[in-house]
Amino acid sequence: MWYDHLPYLKFPANWPVFSPKDKIADWLESYTRIMELNYWADTECQNARYDEAAGEWVVTVARAGRPVVLRPKQLVLATGMSGRPNMPSFPGMDVFRGEQHHSSAHPGPDRYRGRRCVVIGSNNSAFDVCGALWENGADVTMVQRSPTHVVRSETLMELGLGPLYSEEAVAAGVTTEKADMIFASIPYRLLAGLQIPLYEQMRERDKDFYSRLEASGFDHDWGEDGSGLFMKYLRRGSGYYIDVGAADLVANGDVKLARGQVDHLTETSVVLADGTELPADLVVYATGYTSMNGWAAELISPEVADRVGKCWGLGSGTAKDPGPWEGEERNMWKPTQQAGLWFHGGNLHQSRHYSLYLALQLKARQVGLPTPVYGLQEVHHRS
Repeated sequence: MWYDHLPYLKFPANWPVFSPKDKIADWLESYTRIMELNYWADTECQNARYDEAAGEWVVTVARAGRPVVLRPKQLVLATGMSGRPNMPSFPGMDVFRGEQHHSSAHPGPDRYRGRRCVVIGSNNSAFDVCGALWENGADVTMVQRSPTHVVRSETLMELGLGPLYSEEAVAAGVTTEKADMIFASIPYRLLAGLQIPLYEQMRERDKDFYSRLEASGFDHDWGEDGSGLFMKYLRRGSGYYIDVGAADLVANGDVKLARGQVDHLTETSVVLADGTELPADLVVYATGYTSMNGWAAELISPEVADRVGKCWGLGSGTAKDPGPWEGEERNMWKPTQQAGLWFHGGNLHQSRHYSLYLALQLKARQVGLPTPVYGLQEVHHRS
């Protein structure tokens, strides 16, 4: 364990003396006090329930192996932008003799040199896993089941983010705080229309790259309305890849490409619906994640998760983002249908910017300022 090495580290003279592992929780408490950090390391949330009579949560955590019960008024699930790994269920998974796991459990490429690897999926995780496996001498096949939007990292930075987040932007007086506010100030209803010309520029700039990628048989798209990566991110949190090199491997044929739905697995292969058989020693399911309210189902209860409903999405009516139109992200950074329960997450911009407004809402409640809520997120679908 990581704390096995702690007794051998040198600390200031006023720090507590410790060595036995059973004192680690005491040391952590002293450490956070001395460093003025409101942070508990080596702590896992085990369960939570809302005490309606008291108007507070009862949260049980394991801190350095010790159970601790907390009773906060507010509970924030800040778990990124997704829930648990979405592990598919295909016939034959139980008879497959090779190794299989979700991409979130992938141990890295080293042990798979010379082995036949099939990666189910064609978004960020799939590309990254395929690239790493190929670089380490594996025989790799990507299975693409639905269209994917690919944008080259350097192009996204130069045309998409550079005017706000770059050294040039800083030199022009655009601080990180200003950039965050500018980005957040654009109404979601207008954002897609503003993104379309940007991705038309990207299409033209990298037309040779896209021609090679599509010539390989890759099913590439630009979003249903041509608005590209960021709107896919906001609407559904999937369906894209920010290319850092692996897309060239697919375009060149170094990573083999198979398109279609998985029908079943045999002892030694993945079989697609059209009968294509892909021999495999390893199957990686790069099949994404469930909604954030899945954490509420696991830590609190399925009833609370259903009461809150799905997180993320705008109700755009595009794939995996059914309507009605919401005007803002579902259940993010605002009160939910469950008293005292909040969701926080997203990319760096969103986590940094919206944490301020979430914190202000919590602070207002703490000090007793009026906090009228004019409407809570309606639950139209829960999946």
